[in-house]
Amino acid sequence: MENSPQIAEFWEGCMKSCAMVLMSEIGDKTFFIAAVMAMRNPRLPVLGGAFGALMAMTILSAAMGAVAPNLVSKFYTNLAAVCLFFFFGARLIYDSLQMAGDASWGELAEVEAELSAPGNGCKDDSKASKAARGAWRRYLGGIFSPIFLEAFSLTFLAEWGDRSQLATIGLAASTNVVGVTLGGVLGHLVCTTAAVMGGRHFATSLSERMVG
Repeated sequence: MENSPQIAEFWEGCMKSCAMVLMSEIGDKTFFIAAVMAMRNPRLPVLGGAFGALMAMTILSAAMGAVAPNLVSKFYTNLAAVCLFFFFGARLIYDSLQMAGDASWGELAEVEAELSAPGNGCKDDSKASKAARGAWRRYLGGIFSPIFLEAFSLTFLAEWGDRSQLATIGLAASTNVVGVTLGGVLGHLVCTTAAVMGGRHFATSLSERMVG
């Protein structure tokens, strides 16, 4: 069949992308954002906002990767993808070794601090910035719930420049972009759903010192 190579490349990209997201996002900052917000708010808008942000970021990253071969030689894009996977593989091994210590608790504490901050972790607290954010939220507030918007904005900002975003760009540059996009979206759906559904469990298992 003429389409067999394309179908094989599609499923290869889909499986690689999904596996990459599952390995890199469990215990990541975006995972804890969804989990902690689900402890304090209704689950559905948290899930919708967090997953919506991750899906938008996956589509954006895949599009960037699809454009890369038109700007840079295919050889160099494939080489960059291989280097990224080796780097992230080593990083995952390092992170797994650190899990025995306080690395994951530090990530959780950082998320807790951002969610407890008046500006939700926004560094720019000028009057103009506050007014712009207020007007933007009032406009979107007529369409989406405040919890949805908070989950979306915090997750999108946390995911920008994250290892899964860079890996998605590298994958999309070297294999089927549709498969990479679908696999990444499915992987994020699994991780975000696990974080939101497990948020209540975290609330009962973590110490009161960590979760207020």
